[in-house]
Amino acid sequence: MVDLRSLTPWASRSTPARSSDVADPFTSFRREMDRLFDDFFTGRAVPGFEGGLVAVNPRIDVNETDKELVVTAELPGVDPKDVDLELSGDLLTLKGEKKAEEETRESGRHVVERSYGSFTRSIRLPFEVESDKAQASFDKGVLTVTLPKPEGAQKASRKIEVKAA
Repeated sequence: MVDLRSLTPWASRSTPARSSDVADPFTSFRREMDRLFDDFFTGRAVPGFEGGLVAVNPRIDVNETDKELVVTAELPGVDPKDVDLELSGDLLTLKGEKKAEEETRESGRHVVERSYGSFTRSIRLPFEVESDKAQASFDKGVLTVTLPKPEGAQKASRKIEVKAA
């Protein structure tokens, strides 16, 4: 009979081993692999590293209007001076770093979910933008990049009549 708790990742890993599990090499191998992954992703495998290994990956939105393209990126906890924008033809690259806060409290941490580190996001635009006309602002942890469309990309829309067959 299969113990369903062994199939659920949220089940407690401290369940006592059954005598049949001790003799089974695959069960002991699985337990050891689970322990290694748990140690690695909770930071216990890397000395001096207290947080989990979570990538900093800002969420972005790209909105297009008749005259411009507006890219917004959520960057909570990032200082604007730690953000670099580069525009090369039709490629917008956002680079930055979220720095860890240094605390000297002696209390123990119970949960660490905030992530720190460098990030890079590149967005392929549907047209080339003149870099001298691009603008960027940073307010309350949100970066807004406004990219005006070139004259050729600002096509006037027209309604197309649909005819019945």
